[in-house]
Amino acid sequence: MTDVLISVGLLVVGFVLLIKGADFFVEGSSSVAKMLKVPSIIIGLTIVAMGTSLPECAVSITASLTNNNALAVSNAVGSNIFNLMVVCGLCALFNPLIVDKSTLKKEFPFSMLCAILLLVLGYIGMVLGRWDGIILLVLFVGFIVWMVRSALKARAAASDEEYEVLPVWKCIVFIIGGIIAIKFGGDFVVNGASTIAAKMGLSQNLIGLTIVACGTSLPELVTSVVAAKKNELDMALGNVIGSNIFNILFVLGIAASISPIGFIMENVIDIAILTVFSLIVWIFAWTKQRLDKKEGIAMLVMYAAYLVYICVR
Repeated sequence: MTDVLISVGLLVVGFVLLIKGADFFVEGSSSVAKMLKVPSIIIGLTIVAMGTSLPECAVSITASLTNNNALAVSNAVGSNIFNLMVVCGLCALFNPLIVDKSTLKKEFPFSMLCAILLLVLGYIGMVLGRWDGIILLVLFVGFIVWMVRSALKARAAASDEEYEVLPVWKCIVFIIGGIIAIKFGGDFVVNGASTIAAKMGLSQNLIGLTIVACGTSLPELVTSVVAAKKNELDMALGNVIGSNIFNILFVLGIAASISPIGFIMENVIDIAILTVFSLIVWIFAWTKQRLDKKEGIAMLVMYAAYLVYICVR
């Protein structure tokens, strides 16, 4: 019992370190980008999306290094489902999420293709091997190049924006401190979650899909909900889509490159569910080019049903 309590404490401390670490990292990195006159659209598509996904990255890479590979996959996939259904669903409750047509034609379908590719690579041989990881990482580099080239078209409009930036010394402290907090937060979450799973007879897959996935997705939730409340609706949805692409291509790409990740049939089913949920949200958004309150409630109900399913299976 004492071990479980200590593990729960580690889990909570780990989540706090992950969330605050990601927050500091994003703020420091954003200020550096602004100093260098990088347009805000590039900051949103790259630094914010990647920064809010750093907890998933830390947990999955730590899990891969310690051979807790079931946690690596379930954390990334569970986080993507949470981001899509809960983060977008809650944002739609605050403000109808207006979805740009180009996002519906480009980034959103690309995120679905990433999920399908992960499903295929994992299903073949029921393992995500080192070469599969390299394929995902190459696609990630291509995605970043595509995003930056698209965003540079808006450079002229963005270059006139006034920015508030942190002092250089504070940027350095925030970036280095954020990385350290994320590193140790990832260690604490993996160790705590693995111990709880072992002591309570729960599978690492279930813990990863629920507690760890929800905890590491808190930065996306906070960032997107705040953005929606401030009417920064493009940023709210862009953060979720960018984070989901990052989780599959970069997080699992790095994890599989470090150590091949064995798949179980539950992983395949969860990735298939992620693909179906993505298609449903894409159809919701395509019909009226927005996600409104009714659709937000529907998404939250579907996520609740999914939670019940993974708990009883």
